[in-house]
Amino acid sequence: YPPCNRTILAFFAGQMHGRIRPVLFQQWEGKDKDVLVYEKLPDGVPYHETMKKSKYCICPSGFEVASPRIVEAIYAQCVPVIISQQYVLPFSDVLNWDSFSVQILVSDVPKLKEILLGISEDKYMRLQEGVKQVQRHFVVNNPPKRYDVFHMIIHSIWLRRLNVRVK
Repeated sequence: YPPCNRTILAFFAGQMHGRIRPVLFQQWEGKDKDVLVYEKLPDGVPYHETMKKSKYCICPSGFEVASPRIVEAIYAQCVPVIISQQYVLPFSDVLNWDSFSVQILVSDVPKLKEILLGISEDKYMRLQEGVKQVQRHFVVNNPPKRYDVFHMIIHSIWLRRLNVRVK
C-alpha cells in the first residue's frame, strides 16, 4: 500500500522466545492502539495484510540466527524496526541498513512508540523508498536474475573469501 494508506504505526506478531521478545510483549502486547503486538493474531487479522497496512514492522530477534520477518517486512514494503543484540544483518557488507530500516536497542523498547513518532514524515518516506529499492535483493528467482538473493549470497561469499586465510 502507499504510505498514505498505512494506518498502523507498528506491528509485530510472533512466538514468545529468546531474550528480546518477552521485553517487547511485556511492554506492548495489547496496550496500545498504534503499536500492535501479538503473540497470537486475533481471528480475522491477516498477518501479511496487517504488515502492508503498517508503516513499521517490528523485527525482534528470537532464538534463531535469522528471522524471515525482516524479509517479510521488506516484501510488504514496511520499514523494518530491528531490535537485536549483536545481530549481523543480511548483506550488511553491501547494503546500508540505515537507509531503509530503524535499529533500536533492547533498552529502548519502552520508548518504541516515542522513537517511531519522532521520525519525520520526510525521513519515513526516504526509509520506505529505500525498502522498495532493496526489495529486489531479497527476491528468489528461478532462474536467478541479476541482483536477486542468489546473486547477493554469491557476492557475500566472494567478499568473505578475502577474510579467509589458508595455512
